[in-house]
Amino acid sequence: MSTTALDALYAQVQSAPVPVVSLSEMDRRRYGDDFPTIPVSGLELTPAEAAAALFETAAEDLALPVPSTDALYVALTAAVNTLGPAGIADITPTFEGLGGDEFPEVAECRRFAYRLALSFWYAGARSRPMTAGEVGVAVYLSSLDRYRSAVFRELPRRKLMLARAIHEGVTAVPTETLIRLGAVMSGELGGADRDRDREWLYRQALPDYHRRRFAFDLIRWERSQPAPLIVRPDTGGYLIGLTPPPGPDGRWLRPARAEW
Repeated sequence: MSTTALDALYAQVQSAPVPVVSLSEMDRRRYGDDFPTIPVSGLELTPAEAAAALFETAAEDLALPVPSTDALYVALTAAVNTLGPAGIADITPTFEGLGGDEFPEVAECRRFAYRLALSFWYAGARSRPMTAGEVGVAVYLSSLDRYRSAVFRELPRRKLMLARAIHEGVTAVPTETLIRLGAVMSGELGGADRDRDREWLYRQALPDYHRRRFAFDLIRWERSQPAPLIVRPDTGGYLIGLTPPPGPDGRWLRPARAEW
């Protein structure tokens, strides 16, 4: 489909204009820190402190099913109210000495704290990792050639090629449209819930099944490949944020569903 045809198609589904904001000015990280703190009950917790608090009070309750980010925040608030600042300061050094390989709950709580840090990256907004479907849509919409997966993984510059494709794709359409298309791709190819009311746009904008499958399979399990945040300002709309550092296991999150 031509660029002109795509622009005409997307014009039918664009949302109201998003207020102009400067995400760089909204970045909550303190100078020199890789991650922002997590504001909770009047405290500003580091990801390590948040993980320790969750491990101490809620690790078993958060095991399954995978909680939403809002549910994690409720659990962290309860943990802070139970432990208090002194209790968190006391348990954090011990928690940091525990190995995630030996204690799966430790690794899980570190991932939970990482999600919370991503969520509070910007002042006056919430943010989250891109889903597998959203990254797949970005790759589909890019100019990246379609390869056999085995061939692509042997290319010496594949990570750079994929990074460029993701950047190109997320800027090709309005962010709200990317989210809309990504939800359907996750449903079609990743086993998430199908949003059938939105499939008409999906079929028009991404008509090539083999390219959809190539794009989704390329990134679904490739969590060593970074992708930017989806940002939802309190003033409305959606934006593309910065690309955060990897999680505590050295990889980026690639959820099947949007984790607000």
